[in-house]
Amino acid sequence: MKEGILAVSFGTSVEEARLRQIEPVEQAIAAACPQAVFYRAYTSPTIRRILAERGMMVPDLEGALEQMATEGITHGGVQPTHLLYGYEYDRIRQTVEKWGPRFERLTLGRPLLADTDTLLEMGELLDRIYPRQPGRAVVLMGHGTHHPANMAYPALQTVLNMKGRPDLLVGTVEGWPSLEELLPVLKAGGYQKVTAAPLMLVAGDHALNDMAGEEPESWKSRLTQAGFSVDCRLQGLGELEEVQRLYANRARMLLEGEE
Repeated sequence: MKEGILAVSFGTSVEEARLRQIEPVEQAIAAACPQAVFYRAYTSPTIRRILAERGMMVPDLEGALEQMATEGITHGGVQPTHLLYGYEYDRIRQTVEKWGPRFERLTLGRPLLADTDTLLEMGELLDRIYPRQPGRAVVLMGHGTHHPANMAYPALQTVLNMKGRPDLLVGTVEGWPSLEELLPVLKAGGYQKVTAAPLMLVAGDHALNDMAGEEPESWKSRLTQAGFSVDCRLQGLGELEEVQRLYANRARMLLEGEE
């Protein structure tokens, strides 16, 4: 038996985000599975092309699985660094199912926000790293999706509300709730200041531009226009040791057959 663990991410072209947020998660996964050969893959063709132009070659999922099979991996685990089940995760699952016959066992791990326990842990973590401040709300920007898995975001909001933290608001770029739905909540709460932060693995393009950019449509600009004093915290979830641990546990349990 020869084991392999593959961390598959969407990827990022932002060098700092890759170094500070994706690679620490990959390193935690590798450390949790010392008996396995470590592999990585990025699913975004655009990101892979940009990185290739810089001299950094990262395979897509099929390329990484081909490498694993060629190098004699018999028992493989594929651990996505995605936050939730969605269309991207569905495509990963289809690819893993397609490649399953090339291995004695090939299993797919769950995304981060896949169950109630992890949502509760994430609520505890957000409560701790964003302590309550009078007159200030924290707006967390998730990616969002039209996939039913988008319900993970309002589920997390429910966790925060039940912890007595209505000042922590979860919004999305491409799903529900959007910033438009959050603005009336912020005004009704009487907040004067807002901290915007990404609820994403990396503080990449969405965080730098859609959230913290100077363009009129950015969240920072729209919140400022609405009368709030705004600051942005460009910290992806992948920087947090607790999040790294959660992904590492997912991968370890995956290879042990417990996921």
